[in-house]
Amino acid sequence: MTNFEELGFSKVDYDREERTGFPEIVYGMSKTGEQVQKIVEKLISKHNKTLVTRISEQKATDVLASVPGGDYCAHSQTLVYGGNEPIARGYVLIACAGTSDLPVAEEAARTCKWMGCRVETLYDVGVAGIDRLLAHRALIQEASVVIVIAGMEGALASVVGGLVKRPVIAVPTSVGYGTNLEGLTPLLAMLNSCSSGMSVVNIDNGFGAAYQATLMMKLAVDGGHSN
Repeated sequence: MTNFEELGFSKVDYDREERTGFPEIVYGMSKTGEQVQKIVEKLISKHNKTLVTRISEQKATDVLASVPGGDYCAHSQTLVYGGNEPIARGYVLIACAGTSDLPVAEEAARTCKWMGCRVETLYDVGVAGIDRLLAHRALIQEASVVIVIAGMEGALASVVGGLVKRPVIAVPTSVGYGTNLEGLTPLLAMLNSCSSGMSVVNIDNGFGAAYQATLMMKLAVDGGHSN
């Protein structure tokens, strides 16, 4: 007996929640609305929950017409159905450098919340006005995990990394002028940071940062034991 269902264009993985703790998450970009709809129908019938990332408003409208009950956010391009069991303690702080980074930050926030994390946000606190960041020092230092999202030269991640004793997950964004190189400049800056304890995900990948942060949160709550 297989643990997936063949749809022709997709193999829906029903066993993923058992293996990884979370059901299959659907990447909406490059799929048709009909393809997303059929995958979501299958996942809802099995798990009563799913998350679709990078889905346009038109595709989301089409999916919701056939599979009601979801919550769509156009800013983050996420479509959420249901949610996972809340993680008992701690919170993930999501800090972004500028308002232009908000779509990536909101993707991270919506993903973390769906996965069960308590989320706090700190927006528009880039290094060009460092007092905006330092005014929230307690919020930053009391977080269990910090996701830092920044474009331009990506300096915010290094600054935050020097303030905390918790994991920092850095997300470079494609926000910036020409030599930002569509996110390559902050990516390299974050990879070369001298702030210890920082990991870096792909450009504009708020989802990936949120997933990693949630696994850290669950590991801490579980005491390092697999369930």
